[in-house]
Amino acid sequence: MKAVVAALLANVGIAISKFVAFFFTGSSSMLSEAIHSLADSGNQVLLLVGNKRSKKVADEQHNFGYGRRRFVYGFVVAIVLFLVGGLFSLYEGLHKWQHPEPLEDWWIAVVVLLVAIVLESFSFRTAIREANRSRGKRSMLQFVRDARQPELPVILLEDAGALVGLVFALTGVGLAVITGDGRFDAMGAMAVGTLLVVIAIFLAMEMTTMLVGESALPEEVAAIRAALESAVGVRRVIHLRTLHIGPDELLVAAKIAIAHNDTGAQIARDIDAAEAALRAAVPTAVYVFLEPDLDRSTAP
Repeated sequence: MKAVVAALLANVGIAISKFVAFFFTGSSSMLSEAIHSLADSGNQVLLLVGNKRSKKVADEQHNFGYGRRRFVYGFVVAIVLFLVGGLFSLYEGLHKWQHPEPLEDWWIAVVVLLVAIVLESFSFRTAIREANRSRGKRSMLQFVRDARQPELPVILLEDAGALVGLVFALTGVGLAVITGDGRFDAMGAMAVGTLLVVIAIFLAMEMTTMLVGESALPEEVAAIRAALESAVGVRRVIHLRTLHIGPDELLVAAKIAIAHNDTGAQIARDIDAAEAALRAAVPTAVYVFLEPDLDRSTAP
């Protein structure tokens, strides 16, 4: 959430400054960037709302709680970025390509874009720091693909896209000023729009896999299996299934092999011990269901 708040504060200020710059310059690249920042600000508000609403206590209708609401809001963010940011920028760029206009007070646009690059860099740095705390040995791209929390991948991609988009807009404005041809400004807007559409499609695909339901990370699965098999009375894990019912809530269902001559009391004690070992190894395992079965590989 720290990265989300940092991005929100930066984008609100940047959006206002870009709209002011567009008012004075008439730059389509600047308008595209202003809409981009406005869409990003709305997206961060959606992420904050989704995080808050996901904390609602489980009830009869939703026995496993509302954690998946964070995935839903992450998917909505991708749609907003696609429709509001990407398609509008493409439309604006195409319109200005067909009806190019000279830029006025172009220096205002350049100053605003340079300041925006600085502010977005600070926001991006915050997102990277937060990601580094949880990505382990994964590359940043692998972290985005493997993450079970939707907020950080969204912010990382938004901030990276914002920085690249600012470079596109600055290039478009610069070439339009140097050449006197307003179509370069239009090209900058279309480049920003294309970038946003690509990011939105990638985000939508990632959010879709989260909505469908993803298993625990490979290292978590290995830790769960090791914890269960280290417990007294558990001979081996026969079957193991995991499912994220929320970004920070994991469901674990396992069939464990026990000795054929264990008593009911022994089995109950062994299951309790195995569950305790599992929760200690993987604290996000909120819901644990263990089914004892005979170890038929050794049973007479």
